[in-house]
Amino acid sequence: MIIEVIVQTVDDARAATDGGADRLEVVRAIGDGGLTPARSVVDAIKNATTLPLRVMVRENAGFETSGAELEVLRAAAWNFTRLGVDGLVAGFARDGQLSLAEFADVIEAAPGLPVTFHRAFDSLVDPDGAIDVLASERRIDRILTSGGIGAPEERCERLRQYVARAGSRLTIIAGGGVDLETFGLLVQQQTVREIHVGRAARAGNNPEGPVSAASVRRLRDLADGVGHP
Repeated sequence: MIIEVIVQTVDDARAATDGGADRLEVVRAIGDGGLTPARSVVDAIKNATTLPLRVMVRENAGFETSGAELEVLRAAAWNFTRLGVDGLVAGFARDGQLSLAEFADVIEAAPGLPVTFHRAFDSLVDPDGAIDVLASERRIDRILTSGGIGAPEERCERLRQYVARAGSRLTIIAGGGVDLETFGLLVQQQTVREIHVGRAARAGNNPEGPVSAASVRRLRDLADGVGHP
């Protein structure tokens, strides 16, 4: 089981690394769902850990963007490429439909980097069809999704359907509202191979608090079959 932890600072990255995370998603403004971090922060985190980094490229709390933002996003994507990060996290949607033109415009500025299509996916009216479309975009290797609304069991079932639809074309990452209970259920049912965590990796389950190595270690133990929720 791959555990991806959201981080905002060097201290977050070190704690996640110490706790046994496999990959980091670097953002700022986690309370807004994660926005583009400063290049200096990404550079410092890269120097503080050997874990692969996926970096958010997003300028507002929604899933739409604008022409003015696109220039900022393209510059950020290019700068992160030069830092040698593992990949980007991006995605745009409008009125329940994919905004692929804007998406392509941004990722063209980061040649060679793989991309996780983020939770703009959860706003789409036809997620199954979107999986097929996104799978045809050669730069996209992952989709991050909560599995929609509902009880953890319902979300797990939906995630299982997404995984089946994606097959070997894409990796589905479970993320968004993954608390300890949901994490344990995903592991128990082997719903996905990768789980993305925010608040569950933080002390006191505080969504905007610092990452706790002990909290990440608890997740690592659950994923490895060592502990119990």
